[in-house]
Amino acid sequence: MHSVAGVFARRGDAERGAAGLVELGIPRDRVTLLAPGIEARRIPTDEGEAPGMGATLGAVVGGASGAAVGLPLGAAVTLLVPGVGAVIVAGVIGAALLGVGGATVGAALEASLVTGLPRDELFVYEDALRRGHAVVVALVDADDLATRARQILATSGAESIDVARERWWLGLRRAEREGYPAGAPAFERDETLYRRGFEAALGAARGQAWAEAEPELRPRHGADVDGPAFRHGWERGQAYRSELDMRTGLKKSA
Repeated sequence: MHSVAGVFARRGDAERGAAGLVELGIPRDRVTLLAPGIEARRIPTDEGEAPGMGATLGAVVGGASGAAVGLPLGAAVTLLVPGVGAVIVAGVIGAALLGVGGATVGAALEASLVTGLPRDELFVYEDALRRGHAVVVALVDADDLATRARQILATSGAESIDVARERWWLGLRRAEREGYPAGAPAFERDETLYRRGFEAALGAARGQAWAEAEPELRPRHGADVDGPAFRHGWERGQAYRSELDMRTGLKKSA
């Protein structure tokens, strides 16, 4: 299973890109569109949160007006996402990716689709949404179909996730470099490992202690987990998420 995603400066372009993926033959339940919401009413949910998924604190009951004009992805809802704010979600994958819907959403997805959800990219999507951009995500089985899907998104005006990820890091890099305890020269030396730890924290459960996270991180990151720079990056990543939660007023209650 391949995940294909693109970031769009305009929601209209994102809608056209998503529609193009459906026309390509990708099933509607494998395509989703995320866009900044305008307003939302908070409805508390349970405190459970799956590792690697962004916790969502509430959802607006009913459709999001005008969320997916001309886009056959099913009902659209507005969700309140910690660190982001109100997000319009069109497509069942988006609800599962953001960690909401419980058994209702889970029952609508094949096990292979749940496994293929690009949760490690979620922080890139969240950053794009905070900047007022829209995101289209699709899951496809074949390499050639994934290539054609990326071409459709690019033609529709999408920025690739790799480019968006680098833009996100460049926006943080100067402050992280200046705040590195060992100094700027050491940051230059440790940046790759530090960044891996930072990004790993964004795929972990919010507020998770290092002792809880380490067994989950080791199978994916191996010996990197033992590096002081990785752990420091992980701790900074957790702090970064908490700061974003506070800014949006959606910090999860104890």
